[in-house]
Amino acid sequence: MKNKFLIVALFLMQFVFSQTKKDTLVAVPENLRTSSKSFSEKQFYNSPESDSPDGGNYTQFEVIVPLKGNKTYGEIDENGNRSDYWFLPDGIGIKFGYGIHYNEWIGVAATSGIDWLGTDKLVAVPVYANFRLSPKIAEETRVTLQYGIGKSFALGRGDLIGTYQKISLGIESTDEICLFVEINNHGYKLRNSIDEVYSISLGIALISF
Repeated sequence: MKNKFLIVALFLMQFVFSQTKKDTLVAVPENLRTSSKSFSEKQFYNSPESDSPDGGNYTQFEVIVPLKGNKTYGEIDENGNRSDYWFLPDGIGIKFGYGIHYNEWIGVAATSGIDWLGTDKLVAVPVYANFRLSPKIAEETRVTLQYGIGKSFALGRGDLIGTYQKISLGIESTDEICLFVEINNHGYKLRNSIDEVYSISLGIALISF
């Protein structure tokens, strides 16, 4: 009698373990069940940071165009052409940053690049930390506020170095493209100017999260 009871118990235990294994396999994500890899090659223990949408690294590449006031606005030149633009391009700036973010809302990146200002005849290399705050205002739109602080190195002007600061406000889409207006200050003066070098710019940024 005891032997029969043991046989029945072993049979039931085998059925339970078999059912547990079956349930476990059913719970495997669809992309893993359809994978061509063998069972042992499927990655069930990926780091949460690798797949988490909440945080990670990001890169940002941006191009800005400094503007200057058009002193000849409304005037007509010798060819009969009227100057109808309030502002004119006054150089170009290119920056690249690499940093970390949380949920694409806040982030900080180490950033550097090069600025050329035509009126000031200045080529500078800013190196700074760029902080971003980018809350959603619609399903596919964010408002992006950025602030940067660091150092600006003027090229070809000896040891001219200043405290670089910039602030920008823009609109960012789900395509990870941001259009913005920026004000920056390089923190030093040129020649006998009473004002520090600064510019107001329009820019576009490509962000990759």
